[in-house]
Amino acid sequence: MSKYKNLVYEVTFGGGLLARGFWLYVWEITRPNGAKLYYVGRTGDSSSINAQSPFSRMGQHLGFNKRANALRRLLIGHGVGANVETCSFRLVAYGPILEEAHDARQHSSRRDIVASLEKALADAMYQSGHDIINTVHCKKPLDASLFADVRTAFATSFPKLQGSENYAGGAL
Repeated sequence: MSKYKNLVYEVTFGGGLLARGFWLYVWEITRPNGAKLYYVGRTGDSSSINAQSPFSRMGQHLGFNKRANALRRLLIGHGVGANVETCSFRLVAYGPILEEAHDARQHSSRRDIVASLEKALADAMYQSGHDIINTVHCKKPLDASLFADVRTAFATSFPKLQGSENYAGGAL
């Protein structure tokens, strides 16, 4: 008999989640006791000129490959222990904000733009009372107009962000 409470699971998503490009996303993790944790991320990193879809990142984040499972490792480090499978997960993704690049220079430029948005979103989520489990580092300049769109989009799923419309970036 399985140690997991439910044996049938269902995942439903719009096909747009499969699009490659530069996205931002927020994981909302609900622990068995009801406490919520949050992880802010993006697609498009330094390892290649490819920018995957959030759908592609979902399995990597929670898998067992130590080079790609940042969310699993952080959850284990935040007291969930080996019981990651007892949590509930919700992924909210916004994008693609920018299309996938065609060369390394274009990729770096787009990656930096989205990295600054990721940092600002993580900071705004933290400042609005969300328990963020990852630290986002970025010193690239923030496009405040683009961030206003990002904040508005995520505020539909995370209403406490609505009070952060004047947020212009900054360190935690």
